[in-house]
Amino acid sequence: MGKSIMSLGGWLSLLMCALAIATMNGQVRSQDKLNFTLLETAVPIGAVCLDGSPPAYAYVEGSGNGSTNWIVYMEGGGWCVSQQDCLNRSRTYLGSSQPQYTDQRGVSFTGILDSYTEFNPYFYNWHKVYIHYCDGSVYMSDIDQVDPSNNLTFRGGRIYDAMMEEMLHKGMGHAHNAILTGGSAGGLSTILHCDRFRALFSNTTKVKCVSDSGFFIRGEGELANESGRHFAQVIATHELAALLPRSCTSKRDPNLCLFPEYLVGDIATPLFLVESAFDTVQISINFIYAVRGGWGPTQWSNCFKDLAGCNSTQTGIIKDFGAIFIETLLKPNNSWSGGMFVDSCYLHTHILERYNWICSPSLHNKTMGQAIADWFFEGSSFRVIDSDNVLPKRCRAPDNAKICLAPSIS
Repeated sequence: MGKSIMSLGGWLSLLMCALAIATMNGQVRSQDKLNFTLLETAVPIGAVCLDGSPPAYAYVEGSGNGSTNWIVYMEGGGWCVSQQDCLNRSRTYLGSSQPQYTDQRGVSFTGILDSYTEFNPYFYNWHKVYIHYCDGSVYMSDIDQVDPSNNLTFRGGRIYDAMMEEMLHKGMGHAHNAILTGGSAGGLSTILHCDRFRALFSNTTKVKCVSDSGFFIRGEGELANESGRHFAQVIATHELAALLPRSCTSKRDPNLCLFPEYLVGDIATPLFLVESAFDTVQISINFIYAVRGGWGPTQWSNCFKDLAGCNSTQTGIIKDFGAIFIETLLKPNNSWSGGMFVDSCYLHTHILERYNWICSPSLHNKTMGQAIADWFFEGSSFRVIDSDNVLPKRCRAPDNAKICLAPSIS
């Protein structure tokens, strides 16, 4: 662990990066958006969204020296915890690929998926795939029966398999380098599927996984009770107990086996974790309810939008979660050898954000993109937790090209 020390030159570089992004965003925004392709061939095998519509993906073909390299990104978006919750979800973008939900949305290929060398010199010309998340089960469920009362289809695992088959058909099996990645629920799914993804390739292919904001913690005490209850509902609703990694379920209660703290130690494929100690989603979905008497979203709306909107009590809650998150991440049973970039940003998900990917935050004088690229190509053991993690920081792309790392709140 180490403190990031930034020279005047570093600050100037950040400023120039911010200016470049502000300029380029206006020029290329329309080119960053890609439309989804429906995978109609998946329907006959039952690999469909919650509402029965086909799964969908967006794809950019690789070129030049990237034509034999692949990145597969798994979209996130939470999960559903009951039949009614899943029914509601099936009528939204996160449960369907129907055109009224997907046609006007498009997919932003930025950050690790960016095709501009200015912003992604590491992977810009790779084959890049973005898988739409429409099953609500972190791409894991596989229930044959369809309840006629709601016609919901729980087939996330089949969607994953069908997507991999489609990419193999496009040539992914001949890759020299391959990365499975995803954010939020997609980051958790990356952890769950990492070794299965590796098995798609020959031993000569370099295969690694990058999970962004997917390390959802169980924690201890009341937090463990609340988060445990939450994930147990997901497992029961989607009937996941028999589908979770045997390396975990053979040793402990399957209801614990959606928590990465019980999974990462058994993953054989190299894995890199991108996390914030002050993840806004984790704080919102479990921590404030379990530890601080059930404060709801209305009391937190201003605080979640901006740290400046947090009162002293909320700041204290955020700091408490940060300490618990780091303690959980560093548990003895998590003594795995993967990479780690753990910042103090007050946000959820990083690697599709152009500013976070190439500009800020930085740890040990490396941006997130640099750290992941060095780890992938050179095998460096980048495992850094921001030593300034006592207080959260603002790390969103700045307005008017101002530096994003404002002083910590007190």
